[in-house]
Amino acid sequence: QVQLVESGGGLVQPGGSLRLSCAASGLTFGQYTMGWFRQAPGKEREFVAAIGWSGVVTRYADSVKGRFTISRDNAKNTVYLQMNSLKPEDTADYYCASGKSMVVTTTVYSYGYWGQGTQVTVSS
Repeated sequence: QVQLVESGGGLVQPGGSLRLSCAASGLTFGQYTMGWFRQAPGKEREFVAAIGWSGVVTRYADSVKGRFTISRDNAKNTVYLQMNSLKPEDTADYYCASGKSMVVTTTVYSYGYWGQGTQVTVSS
């Protein structure tokens, strides 16, 4: 079965950096869009970033553009999210997801499989 396992979350001070990883298994990784979403307490899950199968096409939420970078290594079945200049409002559980197709989309319903999430806390 498909498994997505996130890692790399933690506590970081404002202005700091973290790199999230998501290891995928049970799917033909290189054929699918991959995405990162986040959910803060009491809020809906929101799109953060997505990357197409080849790594060429990427999309970002306006709130993270210029600070976050999504990348993937198809040989390792892994997608990454480099987060720089972190702000307290970036605090959330971060989820990796695999898209239902090759289309690079931003909507939750366009993603079929989800990881369990990794917690990111930005606080001094």
